[in-house]
Formats: sequence, C-alpha cells, structure tokens
Amino acid sequence: MHRVGSAGNNANSTRPRKEKRLTYVLNDSDDTQHCAGINCLAVLKSPVSDGCNYLFTGSRDGTLKRWALGEDAATCSATFESHVDWVNDTVIAGDNTLVSCSSDTTLKTWNCLSDGICTRTLRQHSDYVTCLAAAEKNTNVVASGGLGGEVFVWDIEAAVTPLSKSSDAMEDDCSNGINGSANSLPISSLRPISSSNSITAHTTQCHGYVPIAAKGHKESVYALEMNDSGSLLVSGGTEKVVRVWDPRTGSKTMKLKGHADNIRALLLDSTGRYCLSGSSDSMIRLWDLGQQRCVHSYAVHTDSVWALASTPTFSHVYSGGRDLSLYLTDLTTRESLLLCTKEHPILQLALHDDSIWVATTDSSIHRWPAEGQNPQKVFLRGGSFLAGNLSFSRARVSLEGSTPAPVYKEPIFTIPGTPAIVQHEILNDRRHVLTKDTAGSVKLWEITRGIVIKDYGQVSFDEKKEQLFEMVSIPAWYTVDTRLGSLSVHLDTPQCFSAEMYSADLDITGKPEDDKVNLARETLKGLLAHWMTKRRQILGSRASANGDVLSGKDITARSLAHSRIEVDGNAENDSMVYPPFEFSTVSPPSIITEGSQGGPWRKKITELNGTEDEKDFPWWVLDCVLNNRLPPRENTKCSFYLHPCEGSPVPILTQGKLSAPRILRIHKVVNYVIEKMVLDKPIDSVNTDGTFAPGLGGQLQHSAVGDGSFRSGLKHWQKLRPSVEILCNNQVLSSDMSLATVRAYVWKKPEDLILNYRVIQGR
Repeated sequence: MHRVGSAGNNANSTRPRKEKRLTYVLNDSDDTQHCAGINCLAVLKSPVSDGCNYLFTGSRDGTLKRWALGEDAATCSATFESHVDWVNDTVIAGDNTLVSCSSDTTLKTWNCLSDGICTRTLRQHSDYVTCLAAAEKNTNVVASGGLGGEVFVWDIEAAVTPLSKSSDAMEDDCSNGINGSANSLPISSLRPISSSNSITAHTTQCHGYVPIAAKGHKESVYALEMNDSGSLLVSGGTEKVVRVWDPRTGSKTMKLKGHADNIRALLLDSTGRYCLSGSSDSMIRLWDLGQQRCVHSYAVHTDSVWALASTPTFSHVYSGGRDLSLYLTDLTTRESLLLCTKEHPILQLALHDDSIWVATTDSSIHRWPAEGQNPQKVFLRGGSFLAGNLSFSRARVSLEGSTPAPVYKEPIFTIPGTPAIVQHEILNDRRHVLTKDTAGSVKLWEITRGIVIKDYGQVSFDEKKEQLFEMVSIPAWYTVDTRLGSLSVHLDTPQCFSAEMYSADLDITGKPEDDKVNLARETLKGLLAHWMTKRRQILGSRASANGDVLSGKDITARSLAHSRIEVDGNAENDSMVYPPFEFSTVSPPSIITEGSQGGPWRKKITELNGTEDEKDFPWWVLDCVLNNRLPPRENTKCSFYLHPCEGSPVPILTQGKLSAPRILRIHKVVNYVIEKMVLDKPIDSVNTDGTFAPGLGGQLQHSAVGDGSFRSGLKHWQKLRPSVEILCNNQVLSSDMSLATVRAYVWKKPEDLILNYRVIQGR
C-alpha cells in the first residue's frame, strides 16, 4: 500500500516535497459483497431471544460489513468504509462499539448499529495494526498489537469522548475530518476554503488521550487475547514466545517458550488461568499460566495454525489455518476430528451457538455446523484420531495416506463475495485496463468512467491482451494496483496531468474537434462532480462574507509559491463533465486521499457532502477542479526535423528543428507540408527557436505545427493537391498516427525524430 508522504513542508529544504496522492477504488458490483479475503469476524448476539443477531466481517478490501442473520440467510445491512488499507481485526467493545484495526496504522471506532459512520480514528501505531483484543466484562478496554512490536491498551470511552466541547468546535480532531453523514457539520460552521483561519490544530492523538504502552516486544505482534475482566493480556508474534502482561499498567509478568515458529492465534479461558496458542510450527499448545508452563501440545494440523475458537467451557478447541482444514479437538482426551476442508486457507473463526463462521482468503464467508453447546455429539459420529504431541507426528501420519474424512461436506449456508481481481494490464490507450479475477473472468474496464465495458468470461488473459494491443503511445498518467481486490487507480501530481487527447478522439460532441482534453483533469472533475454540486448548494445558501469563496485564494498563494502554474486555456473554467468521464452513481468509486490535516481517509464519491476542503483534499486537486489550474507539465511537446525524401524533387521547406504537441496527428504534418508548397512560403518564416511563426494559417501563435493548423480558407487536407506522404525510417506513416506513436513504434531512438515527405505522383 502506498504510504502517503508527510504533510509538512520545510521551506529551507531543497528536496522537492512529496505531494499527497489521490486514489480512486473502482467497484463493479453492488455494495453488499466483499471483494477480497475476509481477515476477521465478530458476532453480536441480540440481548432478547427473538431479536436480530449480527455478524461483522472485516476484509482485505478495506471495508467492514454488518450482516443481519436469519435462519439460513444473511443480509448486508451496513458497510463501514473509512480505512484505506486491509482491515486486519475487529472486536465489539461493550454493547454497541465496533473497533477495527488496519494496515493503514489506525484503529477506528464505529457505532455497531449505525449506518456505517466512523466515530473516531485512533492514531498511535507507526506500522500495520494486526490484531485486537477486548475484555468481555470490562467493556471499555481494548488492546491493539502490530508490526514493530507495538502493543497499546486503550480505554475506548476515554479515547472517544472529548475532554471539553470547546477544544473541538468543528469536528473530531483525530477522525479523518470526514464523518460520513451529510449533516455531520452544521452549515454555519463550514468556513470557505479561502479563509486562512479555518485550519484548527489537529494533533495526532485524540484530545491529548494517550493509551498505555506495553513495551517489551522486539519484533512484530500477530496475536492478542484478554481475559474477561481485562486484568490479563497475552501476546504472540514473530519472537515465538507467548508474553503475558498486566494491561492496567503495561508491565510484563512472564514469557512462555515452546513454539518453534511465529505465534498466530491466542485464546484465554474466562478466568485467565489457561491459554491456548496456535503457531506457524503447526502446533497448538495449552499453557497453565499459574504454573507458567506448557501442559499439553496438540499435533493436529499439517501446516501453520492461523485461527482458534473455543467452546464456552474451554473444553474443546476449533482450529484452522494454512492446510485448509477445520479441526475440533478435545483438550482433555486429545481426540481430534476433521470437521471440514476448504478451498482456501482459514484466517479466522467465530463460534455462534451450534455453528461456526469461517473466514478465509476468499471473499465469501461460510457457516458450518459445530455443536458448540455440546461438542461431544460430533465425536459420536466416529472418525476421530488422537492428536500427537510432536509436530512431525502429524506430518508423518499425513504422508502415510491415512488422511481423516471430513465430518461435514457442505456448509449450512454461504455469504457470497465478489471474486477478487488478481491480474491486470494497463492497455496502451491508457484509458482501459484488462483484469482477471479469482474466478478466471477477464474484464475490460474504462478507467475514466470506472465501469466494466466488456466481460469476456473465462478466456486466456494473455491472448485477450494481445488482441487488444493498439499501436498508440500515451504517457503513463496513473498507476494501478489490486491490493484491495479491486482496481485502485493512483493519481500523483504532476505526472497525472501528462496525458492529453483531442476531443474528437474522445467523441465529445459540442466541443471543437481540435481541443485538447487533459485526461486527469476531466477525470478529477468527474470524480468530484457530486462534491461540486453539494458545495455550490452550500455556498449558494449563504452569502459569502468576503465575496470570493469559490476562488480558493490560499490554495493559489501556496501553490504558486511552489511551482509555476499553468491555467488550462482550453477549459474556460467549465465545470461540465463530459460523457467519457461520467462515473457511475449506482456502484460509485471510493476516493482515498488526504489533505493538510487528519490523515488519509476513504469515502464513496456520492457520500461527499460539499464541506470537505483543503484539510481533506490535496491542494493540487482543488486547484485543478476549482481554479482550472494545472501544474507545469513536461514532455507535452515533441521535437522533430522535416526533410524531403532522398532523390525526391520536392523543395526543402524547413531548416532547423520543429516542435509540436506529442498528440499531433501525421495528417497535420501533411497539411503543413502542403500549405508550405502551395503557398510557397519562404524558408525564413520558421523562427530560429524552431517553433513555427505566427504567419501560418493564422491559428498557430506559438505552438509548433499547431492543432488548429490551416483552418484559414483551406479545404479539408485530404482533398488538396498535391498528395503528400510522410515517412519515418523509410516507412510510410498512417495519417492518424500521433508524433508520440511514431517516435515510440517507428523511430525507436532517443534522438530527435526525423520525418521525410514526398509527393505521390499520378493522384
């Protein structure tokens, strides 16, 4: 995942600052399914017997979902969207607070039964946050662990409650500044972007609250567990030891050695006397914390153990992991049963009455029978084996071929997910991306509209890629990754503004066909169209105090200080969104970005409420969308020489180097040659700097071979006599090739392009 650059900028620093990036995440289906592996599960049982039970799932797609559970179905009733990277774990604290942690280094709190609004973002970790633990009875205590050996113990209520109202007049100073509800900010408190005092001091921590740090891990932490009262915390990770802490003080109480590899899962009984650990060494160990020793080890799995869940009485344990298998083991008799086998590694388990929820690296979630209230019933079916106490004993049994048969063949029911995208290729036109998902389906996406325009089904990705190849050269104006299971398109300034196309090539009607369209600028306008509408409503509904709200003065001043800005002359400050850049409102993309305060955030484009400003968006995005300004761009021009073909009787029309836009078509060069020949312009009309003089066709000003060339009184170029061909490397060029394409596919050299012209006889 892209780590976003720091917001600060040292005025004395000579190193160019890294500007904030804007990413948009595309969504092909409705919002009721995950599109990547499920990292975590939490069950919220209704306090009343006939009430609704809920399952919460956190995914590698960066979102959490709440499922209302029926007898044999589950309905997605909310999506919790704010994390900008994988959601790694989630716990329920108290009656209705959901706490999640992510590879984006944050914890977030949510109201379990809300419509998905993040109530607070907690920032203390410096790296991925991998695991959480909550105390059943002490409802405010939550522990978090992550890479870099960091473990923190939070009082969630203290972390979420402001110390005083006055310190936070505008909004949560440690949330992302984007609350997710249209009425989260009163209109009266919204300040215009141009007011310089609108930035309140954001601190990295909530209202001065600092969690307790449990210091002692030298390496990464992958598992945490707390006892019911919150008086005992156990942790494990890459150090291969189980550490025991007093979470009230953060002090270490003991260290338990025995595992030969990373510890990936931990459980405590309700009293906090017994601890179960699962490890990458394929072993499950039972520890007596009173005696500070391992009392049993269970060789059940043939590969890493990643997930554990115990029966309420701590008599049996369910375990799953990398070997795709779910086992039930009697901790006393050491009897073990294979309950089911999956197609994907098991990441987490959640016992729910007499069934168990199983999360895997796939985007679907399965509910299997488990007899959690009376696990002995399953053993009556037979098929159990005795768990050995050495890791290789299980591997040896497996090699001998005596693999146990699973008790259950089918889950009770499945919550389906959308297959994750696992392969992608950006096509040469830089507007389309070919993808392949885990189900083998190959699809063609249009990046500037965020939609699938062709689903090819299960075909060869490489063959389809070859079929779609076009000989065209357009700068790489965005990058793509599929880390979240869907396409994430990253825009970085100034590179993203390097690609232009003519409006005719984009089939934009009502715009002169020679108008240049900046792809990133129009894409940003499309993404922020809803935000612009909301913003205009807010600004229109109250008189601006200084009469200059829309211009974004402080953005201007700041950006001009850093770079020479070009105002896009073609764009007459139009806010109109052209059809090739209209994003779907049915399955809208989400934006991931950050402004000057509050850190990165993620939100659907249709849920932006118009109050977001420079604190939330990168300044360059607002400068582009509100003020029509683009940063200076490199390589928009292409230098070339234009000579007659060897032995051709045509006159020498130019001396010296010419320069033209990269996207200029060869037929414009033909026009130029014909005009020079027909009008018999003297050679000295070419300026010494190599750009064409203003005299040609009256349209060119300072552009080289211009876009609007020769409109003055000349007929269409194809009807003109004589007929002229342009060649490069002795190859006749197609009239619709651009200079950039000729340079990339025909010329293929770093030196300036050399084009030759000749008259075709007899036409």
